[in-house]
Formats: sequence, structure tokens, C-alpha cells
Amino acid sequence: MEEGRWVPVAEASSFRQGGGSIGMAVECDGCLLAVFRVGDDYFALDDICSHEYSRLSEGEILDGEVYCPKHGSRFDLRTGEVRGLPATRPVSTYAVKEEDGKVWVLWDR
Repeated sequence: MEEGRWVPVAEASSFRQGGGSIGMAVECDGCLLAVFRVGDDYFALDDICSHEYSRLSEGEILDGEVYCPKHGSRFDLRTGEVRGLPATRPVSTYAVKEEDGKVWVLWDR
């Protein structure tokens, strides 16, 4: 069963520019999240790298991972698990859906 509440964080049209992967920083109850669209799938995770302050929303996406732009740590988009050093701690992830022209995050904080 889902716990939390669905919160609209962006217009779905913001993710429709061209093909490939698109990411953006959003705010949810004062917390920074990175939301990515890869193909038809959306992913949301904490926007701040667990290694050192850097915005994951500004990172590159490749093979289901986001690369931190500061030191190159890699995080799995689905689970937030670390896939490449120097980070050693995962980042939190959140369920995402597109509905009624908006992108929604299941917020559990």
C-alpha cells in the first residue's frame, strides 16, 4: 500500500523537449528533488549528492544512472544505490507518475 501523498512538482510538458533524457530540479515541501524523464519513464531522487554538495539534476544520465557533475559519483535512478565512487551512501528515491498534464511525486516525508 502506498504511504504518503501525491504532490504535483512540474508540468509534464516541461519534459517533452526533444528526445533522450531530460532532468530538472524541483522543490517539494522545501526539499530539493531531481526529476528525470528517460523515454516514457520518470524517476525522482534527492537532488543533492550524498558525497558532497552537488546538484544531481545537473548530471548526465547514462544506462539508468545519473552521474554527479562534481566528482562523477553514479546513482541508480530506480533505487538510489551508489554505482560509482566516491559516494558511498545512497540517495532517497520516490515514486513518480504523469497524470492530468502534471508530474507527481509520492511524498513520504
